[in-house]
Amino acid sequence: MGPDIIVPVSAMLMVVAICVGLPLARAHAKRMERGIDPKLLPNDLTERLTRMEQAIESVAVEVERISEGQRFTTKLLSERAPEAVASNAQRGVPGSAPYRAPGSSDAR
Repeated sequence: MGPDIIVPVSAMLMVVAICVGLPLARAHAKRMERGIDPKLLPNDLTERLTRMEQAIESVAVEVERISEGQRFTTKLLSERAPEAVASNAQRGVPGSAPYRAPGSSDAR
């Protein structure tokens, strides 16, 4: 492609872009000018969105209840763990001694 052909080809592309782009730009500007009126939304869509919002809120409440139960259970187990280890050590239950990783400096 020589330099003498670049100018006519680019001019033709610009003409095509203007002929196609100008009507599209006008249509987009009109659509933006009108905007979407919330009053134009169908009633069933509004009701559906309301139901979805209520369902999401109820799921959030249930998830919060589950997490509270999990925190409570974890707290009970962490408070009970030292007592269980101590009672097992007194009874001589194997495996009640603290775990030492093989190869660690304090392994026997």
